[in-house]
Amino acid sequence: MINKISFVIPVYNEEENIRPLYNEITLVAKNLGYNYEILFVDDASKDKSLEIIKELSVVDSYVKYLSFKKNCGQSAALYAGFQNASGDVIITMDADLQNDPNDIIEMIKYYPEYDVVNGWRHNRQDSLSKKIGSKIGNFVRNLLTKETIKDTGCALKILRADMVKRIKMFKGLHRFIPTLMRLEGAKVIEVKVNHRPRIYGKSKYTNLKRAIEGFYDLIVVRWMIKRFLYIEVKEKNV
Repeated sequence: MINKISFVIPVYNEEENIRPLYNEITLVAKNLGYNYEILFVDDASKDKSLEIIKELSVVDSYVKYLSFKKNCGQSAALYAGFQNASGDVIITMDADLQNDPNDIIEMIKYYPEYDVVNGWRHNRQDSLSKKIGSKIGNFVRNLLTKETIKDTGCALKILRADMVKRIKMFKGLHRFIPTLMRLEGAKVIEVKVNHRPRIYGKSKYTNLKRAIEGFYDLIVVRWMIKRFLYIEVKEKNV
């Protein structure tokens, strides 16, 4: 049963996208019919993103926000959002309007049977180099983590809040949320979602930067999987 949904949205220099995204999320949330909040996590934006978020919070009590003193990255923004979200279900998405909030209506049908409903951008609206880089990255990740996730980079996810709050997030590990939650016992499913071209703003990553950081992160996650403590108690008297 769903009592409340928390939409957790990391934001960094997305001033032109925030209002349209807010409008889309609000329409979807009201259509779903659950109590909800929209939690924007501003990662020390240098534009008017925080100003716009504050304006929305004044006119709509469903809008909440956190703002960092300095830029900490997407993993930190998500982690802060998870820890401050009040819903028992957390929905994440990017603030760049490339994720389509309307996909949530279909995705949420798989919850709570699955603890993680991961979006799969089967028709990505990105450059060819970005698509190739993503395919290579996903292949290597799955090879070393023994996963079958087709799109680890899709920000659109539905997550069981009590599980994701138990994960200790480090820089870069937001790309491994389904894997980390599976270690906690989560059931994971991927659902095809829409992917829209970016209209305003620019991507915060390059293929080279993503590849270098992703390699280090992958080694860490591989170690975590190999060293994870799987404990089954046979008997106890405590």
